Amino acid sequence: MRVLVVDDHAVVRSGVRAEMGTDVDVVGEAEDVGTALAAIGALAPDVVLLDVHLPGGGGRAVLAAAVPAFPAVRFLALSVSDASQDVIAVIRAGARGYATKAITGSELRAAIRRVHAGDAYFSPHLAGFVLDAFRGDPDLDGLTPRERDVLRLVAAGYTYREVGERLSISGRTVETHAAAVLRKLQLPNRRELSRWARARKLL
Repeated sequence: MRVLVVDDHAVVRSGVRAEMGTDVDVVGEAEDVGTALAAIGALAPDVVLLDVHLPGGGGRAVLAAAVPAFPAVRFLALSVSDASQDVIAVIRAGARGYATKAITGSELRAAIRRVHAGDAYFSPHLAGFVLDAFRGDPDLDGLTPRERDVLRLVAAGYTYREVGERLSISGRTVETHAAAVLRKLQLPNRRELSRWARARKLL
């Protein structure tokens, strides 16, 4: 399997290369959107290991340009982020899987093999995000990815300040998102939001 590693940190690219076995040939590396697209065109890899947060527009920009242009290439997101909005965004953009950088070398090789074979791969704790995104719940479909993140954390009992710290946004912004969630779901308060989320197995 011919693999291209796309990440803006050289140490990550080196670490991935060191973990690959004899059945994986790392044919090249790229560090941003521009070099990734150039490398995909020049090297024709089977699988691209794609970081989500890249200079030049991020992994979604790579997918937007490469998926229609190179339909034979498969993409596996590999990111430090396990935020639901990142997972859902790259899957909707055309990635065949999503793994966090906590993955072991053997697990990563197995993930590459699965994606290369046309299957999908997700780090186990991310599967729920994907199921939520594609199960067609009309209430959830009306929420933005950020509102879904806020919903889960607020419903789980975190304060607005704690939610803000986890999502790297201000408490006031969290409060705005929470108000929008309650309005869209037609729920009166946080207690009912928690009950609603548990009933749908979102917690």
